[in-house]
Amino acid sequence: MAEPKPMRVVFGETLCELADTFSKLVVLDADVSSSTQTRLFGAKYPDRFYNFGIAEQNMVAAAAGMATCGLMPVVSTFAFLLTLRAGDQLRGLVAYNSLNVKLAAGYAGLSDHADGASHQSVVDLAVARAMPNMVVLVPSDMETARGAVRAMLAHHGPVYLRLSRAPVGSYHGGDPSFAIGKAVTLREGTDVTLAVCGTLLPEALAAAETLRREGIAAEVLEFGTLKPLDSAALVESVRKTGAAVTVEEHGTTGGLAGAVAESLGEHCPVPLRRVGLRDTFAESGSYEALLAKYGLTAPHIVEAAREAVAARKESTVAINGRHP
Repeated sequence: MAEPKPMRVVFGETLCELADTFSKLVVLDADVSSSTQTRLFGAKYPDRFYNFGIAEQNMVAAAAGMATCGLMPVVSTFAFLLTLRAGDQLRGLVAYNSLNVKLAAGYAGLSDHADGASHQSVVDLAVARAMPNMVVLVPSDMETARGAVRAMLAHHGPVYLRLSRAPVGSYHGGDPSFAIGKAVTLREGTDVTLAVCGTLLPEALAAAETLRREGIAAEVLEFGTLKPLDSAALVESVRKTGAAVTVEEHGTTGGLAGAVAESLGEHCPVPLRRVGLRDTFAESGSYEALLAKYGLTAPHIVEAAREAVAARKESTVAINGRHP
């Protein structure tokens, strides 16, 4: 397995690799290019790089204008700034007009751990997913980060790409392919579906292994695309397992948990448990300590899976008429 690498570095390197393929690509940043790693693109293609300073709203508005002139702007800054500070421009200019603007949202989730609740982004997926015309991508490792950048650039229309500050490993066997709107089964199972997006994928895989040792066969279904959600793959999986757990480095409202609950409620209701932040902001601290404190680690996923399986068994007994 390859050595872990910060996802933001993979992002910056991939932009450079694809610059010649996508000749209309330009990159905009809000004075944090050393953090987001768009500095790599700026150093190699200075005539296609624009630093707007700490003016995120103006940057998104300018990107919308560039898109109307035939360019393909990639707007890069921290996730909470893109979805909240520049939310008006994101909605009224980019999404409303379905412009070909790419929104690279860095330092997402709790990965900006040292800067505390003001910079951590635990509601961005809910905001981006609610935007009409917006595609939402959530890569999990080095391969999917590379693949998601390419897929984002190849797709015509607004795309929100969620990126972590943290180092990520390799969980897809070196395969960088990424299809928008398609979930990927990384582990087959028959007892519970672990629906996961983003950087908690290794925690979900570790949880599945622990569950295996307990006699519970967990299926790990990764959603690299949050919107459009691959409802067909989700329903196919839960019809087999009869229970589901969502896993995400985000609040349990509006992100993957919301998307999965909406889909299952409409197509295939089953017992569902949610692993994510519970209506709370986080705080400053080490990344690992925050993940543990807010219930985002493999043991928490295991416990949620046990609960979902137990609920499935209870509902089965009730349906068969043997429940008091």
